[in-house]
Order: sequence, then C-alpha cells, then structure tokens
Amino acid sequence: MKIPGFKSGAVVLLGFAAGALLPMPAAAQSAQPGWESANWQFAATLYAWVPVIDGRVSYAGDTRSSDLHVSMGDVLSHLKMTFQGAFDAHNGRWGIFTDVVYVDLGGVKSQARDFSIGNIGLPAGTTTSLSLDLKALVWTVAGEYRVMTDPAWTVDLLGGARLLRLKPTLGYSITGDLGPIVLPGRNGSKQVDESVWDGIIGVKGRYAFGSDRKWFVPFYLDVGTGQSKSTWQGAAGIGYAYHWGEVAAVYRYLDYNNKSGKPVQDLNMGGPMMGVTLRW
Repeated sequence: MKIPGFKSGAVVLLGFAAGALLPMPAAAQSAQPGWESANWQFAATLYAWVPVIDGRVSYAGDTRSSDLHVSMGDVLSHLKMTFQGAFDAHNGRWGIFTDVVYVDLGGVKSQARDFSIGNIGLPAGTTTSLSLDLKALVWTVAGEYRVMTDPAWTVDLLGGARLLRLKPTLGYSITGDLGPIVLPGRNGSKQVDESVWDGIIGVKGRYAFGSDRKWFVPFYLDVGTGQSKSTWQGAAGIGYAYHWGEVAAVYRYLDYNNKSGKPVQDLNMGGPMMGVTLRW
C-alpha cells in the first residue's frame, strides 16, 4: 500500500519545530577559552526543522509493509502540536547534553486503491479514504569530551543513547463494491506503537573563519546500533556569531535501518533547519 502525503513512522523527530532546543548541529559549539577552567558554560538552541520523510511500516495483522511519504508542506500543514527542548553544559573538557523532541501530526488524508486489511486485498472497484495520525518522541542524551579548541576549531567527541518512540495510527473508510469479500466493517483503524533504544557515538563541532571569525561552519555526525540494526544522523551548514549567541542554517538528516520483523522498518528524514543559539 502506498499512501501519498505521509511517510511511515517517519516522523520521529519530526516536525516543524516551533520551539526547540538542540545543541547538536547548529549549536553548542563556541570556541571555549581556557578549556581546563572550572567555569560552567551553557547553550540552548531554538530551531525549526522541516524535513521530507520516507520509510516503511507494518501494521499488526498485515502481511506486507506500507510505504508512506510526507512532504515538507504536509509537515507544516498537519502539525497539531510539538515540543522540543535541549540543554548543553560544558565544564572544561567535559560536557553533557540532552534533547527531547515530541511531535503530534494528524489529519493527513489521501485516497488509495492498493490497500489491504490483514491478508485481504480489496477489489479494484473500491476506493479507500485514509487518514494518518502520528505521535513521535525522540530523546537523546550524551556525554561529551572536548578534544580540540582554538580560535578556529572546536571539536567534541560524544557517547550516549537515543530513544525513538513512534505511534502511527492509520484510519480508513472503504467505498465501492466489495463483492464476495466480508469485512468487520468499512471503517476502522490500524496502529503501531514501537520504542527503539540505541547506543550512539559521534563528533560535533565548528570551524570559525573570516578576519573576526564570526562566520562558522557547524557540523555533527553520530552512528549507533542496539535495538535497531543501525542508525545515523548528520548535519552541516553555515552560521554567524553575535555577542549573545549565534544564528545558523543547516541541512539535517536522520536515518534508521531497523531489524527484520520490526513494525517500523527503514526510515529516513532530511531537510533544512534554522536555529538561534543563546549562550551564558
């Protein structure tokens, strides 16, 4: 079954984040003078990320997976609620950050002829109206160790864990001649509720350039595994530093390759992100 307009459990961290604090790609990296000092330094980032999402999901009782797709426009027009928050703290070489993203998308509607309920394929003369709601939570927590800091480069190694929880609900309403097929009803819904934990390792940082080094290139990369077969995330872009913090625009990409038999299978999302970082 292919559903135009929404892509699988896809929406983990998704959403157009109206308020989000994430110290990874665009944020959390300023040249830290005196990295051996005992002074705490903090960063919080507000951002908006609008990705294209693709993936596959298998609902309970179905013998085949469903391909789903959501465009940037669908994310913006069908966002019901989101909360995203993160906090980053450094003291000398050591640091920690945590990031929580919650997204609720709903009312993504489409028409489909290639649709099945369990092992029952529907006749060509029927049309199915589909509506997808999705609740998603992504929580990342990691420790950091600063391996480089100078006027140009700031680089941290990181290690921690990421939780992905997805709850897509697919509602359907069938119209047309079903012929000899008997169904419990022409209206119903199918749902998946899955949580996946993975350990991650990675690197994040920035390269500052220009005569006053106010321009910079932020970068982030992590890889992991655990309950998924593999996952990775990357981001890079361009930013400008002010005395109070910085603004940055990056391209961000997240990918999951889950183990066979998992309800949520291949999943990826990528798109532009704008962020504002406050430091103190």
